[in-house]
Amino acid sequence: MSGKFHLRGAYICSLLALILFLVVSLLVMYERVTDLDATVISIVQGWENPNFTRVMEAFSWLGSTMGVTVLAVVILLFLTFVLGHRKELILFITAIGGAALLNAVLKSIFQRDRPNIYRLAEETGYSFPSGHSMVAFALYVVLIYLLWRHTGSKWGRVILIAAGSLFIVSIGLSRIYLGVHYPSDVLGGYLASGIWLGLIIGIYQRLVRTLSNK
Repeated sequence: MSGKFHLRGAYICSLLALILFLVVSLLVMYERVTDLDATVISIVQGWENPNFTRVMEAFSWLGSTMGVTVLAVVILLFLTFVLGHRKELILFITAIGGAALLNAVLKSIFQRDRPNIYRLAEETGYSFPSGHSMVAFALYVVLIYLLWRHTGSKWGRVILIAAGSLFIVSIGLSRIYLGVHYPSDVLGGYLASGIWLGLIIGIYQRLVRTLSNK
């Protein structure tokens, strides 16, 4: 019953994320979030100072292709040689690779230009949804999912969720701070990644349950 509950929960999360993503997408397409985006950007960029800029650049790097690649390799080695759970590598690789591929598809569909505002960094390509946010969300959420059952204490799990959430939010915030994404890009990235993760985690849970019953 517990397995069925968790399986259903993954699909429900995916469906909710899909509904919210569609709402945000329509608001973006019909330019209904322009003022809200501008207000949030103004607040976030109002925090500018050299030290904070370096922190935001570091978080932005963690969500970049190079940063995610380095982290992914380290995590893959940890899962393989420390925890010895090689079958979980398939879920991990699929989560990150699928999020990156889905982001490329969505950007080609929406073709939203990047903010034409004060920038602390330069980026090319389309803006919606944020690729950094999508891949970071996929990386840290699937990592939390995989490490959850290896963390026995309540406080250990709280720390695990808090640390993952901190990195996800900070990477998204860095993109707004640096002036290369709208807040709605970041939110759209989180939701799009949530759709993908809910779906593949649900499939993974079903496969694991099926194999364990054989």
